[in-house]
Amino acid sequence: MAAMKILTSTGLFLAFCALGLLAMAICTDYWYETDARRHRERCKNYANKRNDPGYIYISNLPLRMPPNDSNRKGKGVSVEALPRAKRHFLASASAMESHCSRQFNSTISGLWRKCHREGFDLETEDLIYKGLIQRCTPVKYHYSSSTLPRNLPVNITKTIRQDEWHALHLRRMTAGFIGMAVSIILFGWIIGVLGCCKQHDLMQYVAGLLFLMGGTCCIISLCTCVAGINFELSRYPRYMYGLPEDISHGYGWSMFCAWGGLGLTLLAGFLCTLAPSLNSPRTMVHKPRQENGTV
Repeated sequence: MAAMKILTSTGLFLAFCALGLLAMAICTDYWYETDARRHRERCKNYANKRNDPGYIYISNLPLRMPPNDSNRKGKGVSVEALPRAKRHFLASASAMESHCSRQFNSTISGLWRKCHREGFDLETEDLIYKGLIQRCTPVKYHYSSSTLPRNLPVNITKTIRQDEWHALHLRRMTAGFIGMAVSIILFGWIIGVLGCCKQHDLMQYVAGLLFLMGGTCCIISLCTCVAGINFELSRYPRYMYGLPEDISHGYGWSMFCAWGGLGLTLLAGFLCTLAPSLNSPRTMVHKPRQENGTV
């Protein structure tokens, strides 16, 4: 009996801690973070280099006459080496221009809004201070054609529309399943507390099953969230939705709180379903049956 009470109390305490972690993860915005300071610094240096009068960039004319074939062979230089190096230079320069044409900001994202990180981009902070842009924008859970880019070919626009529907479906699944998980865990915690007060083994067992069910919903939500983030980074066209290599990005502490809540929930469900099996069986006292008025 004492072991059953200890396991049940421990399971209910872990479930309560899991509810706190999940509530903290839902209410905060640090699920996914990006840091674009290095990229913005590279783009500033590249722009200053392009504005330098001593910098000459001519894509179709060489800066000097190429050497003769005899000189190339004498020096051991391949005939195809210089055009290959020129193509590599032009490709890297055009890639830098395409990345710098988009403005990347350091942001944090949650289930409900996406915000600019405070103190990371001075230019963005100045625009926020002047009221030209907002610090946070809400995450949309409904389809809106106003978010689609304009002046694109029909096939690309159709692909973007389909990807937008798919990303919206993943976001809805993430928010919906984690809400279901919190509701089921809270309901199971209430049943478990009532079972402890009334010393009802069946109620404690049901509470453990509800904890396991809530953990399953939490697993679906977190896996869908990770799939949604990876899908957003791999959307087509890449120059509109992809991130350059010099932008660091990753999961924030809100995501780790959600995973911690998941682990505590599963552990609480295991303890609460195990506790009733440790209860010692009650001995039944058989009373003699009266027959013909005699005992």
